[in-house]
Amino acid sequence: MASHLFTRKPLSLLLEEMKGENRLRRVLGPVTLTSLGVGAIVGTGIFVLTGVAAVDKAGPGVILSFVAAGIACIFAALCYAEFASMVPVAGSAYTYAYATMGELFAWIIGWDLVLEYAVGSSTVAHGWSAHFQDLLKSFGIVMPTAFSQAPIDFNPDIGRFYLTGAYCDVTAIAITAVITFILVKGIRESAGFNAGMVIVKLAIVLFVIVAGAFYINPANWTPFAPFGYTGVSFFGHTVLGQAGHSGVPLGILAGAAIIFFAYIGFDSVSTHAEEAKRPQRDVPIGIIASLIICTILYIAVSAVLTGMVRYDKININAPVSDAFAQHGLPWAQRLIDVGAITGITSVLLVMMLSQPRVLLAMARDGLIPPSFFGAVHEKFRTPYKATILTGCFVALMAALLPLRFLAELTNIGTLLAFVIVCTAVLIMRKTHPEAERPFRAPLVPLVPILGILSCLLLMFSLPVENWWRLIVWLLLGFFIYFGYGRKRSVMARMRKAQAAEKA
Repeated sequence: MASHLFTRKPLSLLLEEMKGENRLRRVLGPVTLTSLGVGAIVGTGIFVLTGVAAVDKAGPGVILSFVAAGIACIFAALCYAEFASMVPVAGSAYTYAYATMGELFAWIIGWDLVLEYAVGSSTVAHGWSAHFQDLLKSFGIVMPTAFSQAPIDFNPDIGRFYLTGAYCDVTAIAITAVITFILVKGIRESAGFNAGMVIVKLAIVLFVIVAGAFYINPANWTPFAPFGYTGVSFFGHTVLGQAGHSGVPLGILAGAAIIFFAYIGFDSVSTHAEEAKRPQRDVPIGIIASLIICTILYIAVSAVLTGMVRYDKININAPVSDAFAQHGLPWAQRLIDVGAITGITSVLLVMMLSQPRVLLAMARDGLIPPSFFGAVHEKFRTPYKATILTGCFVALMAALLPLRFLAELTNIGTLLAFVIVCTAVLIMRKTHPEAERPFRAPLVPLVPILGILSCLLLMFSLPVENWWRLIVWLLLGFFIYFGYGRKRSVMARMRKAQAAEKA
């Protein structure tokens, strides 16, 4: 029976599924896919988490934190691109794991992707809310405290959660509801809406880089790495670098583990392989191009931000716009807030666009109820039920939980997904060397191995609490899998049918 847990889904069956009536519409080209990737990446990382990483973890060394996180992502991106060209169906890493490592690992990664996209969307909704409220304040409009933030927050100085006195974050709920409506309407409308927002926010990011360069004070870059150049822990015990409260690691690598969230997005391109016009070519282009573009922008913006404002004076809620406000440029602050709101909206759209497609792939395999999660709207051709449920979950998390908690929880889930994808490439090269690979990751096995090691290093650089949260999340997933999915999966039914024929 244990062997059934590792039953692999044949590539032929994966490709056959795309011919059914529930197949998604192929309307996305390489430019649109790259735009979706940039839309998912550029946003919260630049406009929010840069401040968190600089203040709490790395100081001006956050510049190198972005470099370290970007290198880890490059290895994973090459592995994603190979799989996306081989298996151009919805599901991303979940689908790849099913084809290479078996059903149990597919479930683990699918459940993990829920953590990445749904909880990540909640984090992004927080950032959107903070900048929207900051924009309102510049016009003299102040949201009531009771409805402007989450009811709890985390204080890194004392290492504890505390009550804020608020009830919920209303603006985070509102933007989630709007995005959910757009996503139900259709992929073409969603992609077009995203493309417009990407153009606006890239213009604002370039403005920040060019205009902010005139206000850089090199003295703000000293000391460059106040918390050190490392910051690696092993289950709560710091093994390289300084340790903060409760053994939390500090340093450039610890900062990379936090701002790694900023790179989430290039992998979401692979979830839209089934909607790509020529997925074997277009999806790898979208993944790699979006990652390169965004890495360059991140490094430039973090250098400007830490040059404009001393790292310990950065406002973690709206770091970039507040940097211009501190230099007496309120008009620039408003402009950046508009750009941040636009940018973060596109991130939220792409992440919430990706989540239902992972659920759709799992439903097709019978691991979750197909009547609900596999339902595709007759007119809009979108997984509308899964999209609405995702919107409700994201709104609830964003309204009630703090930014730091959600960002770190998302990071460890994403890093685990990257480790599994890199491992899957190694397995697939060994077990199916004959399979057609329109795009081949270079220097295999070196690239996948470096991807695994770099992602594990960043995982160990996260506070130990994130490991416990990940374990609890996975245990909940195992409960659902063994209680429902294992007996009802498509592969389980096929095994029963084959056994009945032999009998």
